[in-house]
Amino acid sequence: MNAHDRDLSGKPAELAVLHYGDGDFVVLKPGRFVACAVTGVRIPLEALRYWSPALQEAYAGPTEAYARWKEHNS
Repeated sequence: MNAHDRDLSGKPAELAVLHYGDGDFVVLKPGRFVACAVTGVRIPLEALRYWSPALQEAYAGPTEAYARWKEHNS
């Protein structure tokens, strides 16, 4: 996915807004991706595997999730 990606209607791909739960998330505003809270990289919703319910933020992978955990638990 890049800055020129478009959804099926031809509009630019949009940032989704989610509520992160313990084992799942709920889409509050539809979109195709969320941004990693650590790196800012776009994460397609179908690839989203790491997030924090307490901080309500998404992470691109386990390295970013662990980095954020260390920030808040040191």
